Amino acid sequence: MAKTANISLRIEPEIKHEADKLFSSFGISVTDAINIFLRTSIMEGGFPFAIKQPRYNAETEAAITEARDIISGKVQTNSYNSATELFKSLDTDG
Repeated sequence: MAKTANISLRIEPEIKHEADKLFSSFGISVTDAINIFLRTSIMEGGFPFAIKQPRYNAETEAAITEARDIISGKVQTNSYNSATELFKSLDTDG
């Protein structure tokens, strides 16, 4: 039997859940996927994909920041039970 070494990772629970779902759809585990990534990295002599910082225009950057603020709870948003309720709110706002 092949010897193995352990690697301990800290990831967000939602990321782990999504990765489990994704890789199980291919019939492999997250451990298998990490092994594939590491072996491919060794064969390629680096990352097996391009690593680059995304570039967005100012409007898109602002939208991303706003979305992150909403997700983190820094910005409160309204919620509606129906489209009718939303449209009524829009009609009275402006």
